[in-house]
Amino acid sequence: MAHYLVGDVQGCDAPLERLLAKIDFSPSRDTLYLLGDLVNRGPSSAAVLQRLMALGDAAQCLLGNHDLSLLAVAHGHRAPHRNDTMDDILQHPEREAMLDWLRHRRMAIHARGVLMVHGGVLPQWTLAQTLALAGEVEAVVRGPRLADFLPLMYGNQPSRWDDALAGADRLRVIVNALTRLRFCTPDGGMDLKTSGGLAHCPPGYLPWFDLPDRQTAGTCIAFGHWSTLGLLVRPDILSLDTGCVWGGCLTAVRLDETGQGRHEIIQEKCEQAQAPGE
Repeated sequence: MAHYLVGDVQGCDAPLERLLAKIDFSPSRDTLYLLGDLVNRGPSSAAVLQRLMALGDAAQCLLGNHDLSLLAVAHGHRAPHRNDTMDDILQHPEREAMLDWLRHRRMAIHARGVLMVHGGVLPQWTLAQTLALAGEVEAVVRGPRLADFLPLMYGNQPSRWDDALAGADRLRVIVNALTRLRFCTPDGGMDLKTSGGLAHCPPGYLPWFDLPDRQTAGTCIAFGHWSTLGLLVRPDILSLDTGCVWGGCLTAVRLDETGQGRHEIIQEKCEQAQAPGE
């Protein structure tokens, strides 16, 4: 029995298939935890969803910003970006089944001693609070209020968390932190524009995982989303977006079940679907 974390697939089904073959993945024995951005920018988003759906509970998947974007486009609340590649889902005979499956994925998972998110975690949030706030968004995405929320989901304000936030502002901050966060101020102010690596850190900001007094500092956190950061493996951090869609690698980590943190890294080289920065 093995437990694997997998970085951003982004519609790249062929590398995912090869990666699963490389690790000899068995859905009757093993579990995959995919860290979001299952779809978009790659050539085969529908095939990725069909493959993961067929794995049942053996594939535990997070929602990333591209997955939420698909839901917004599908419901008519967002125009496709010029580089989006979601038509194979939107025009698929099983479109509604795939969208329904997607909207029932998680915003955060805590399993095997690892907190999993797509983007990041704000410094004020404890582990328990992160999971509870993720659950608030999950309830809306799965429920009858989805169509009301999607038009209000986008925007960079409010830029910081406040326990008193309510309604769309509250949900937007949660979504932005869990799916878009890279850099943050010590008091929780989010920079949601900078997409470069550590050398591009804005003045006064830090990578969210290096903030002093972060309430989740005692928990190992795995995330994707940040391809310009790339693979980062520390006792407290596993960054696994290694730019598959840009011609990098699709990365999996087999979690060390002994508790020693000696995780195994497995990578599969990917065909470039889009040029970086497009």
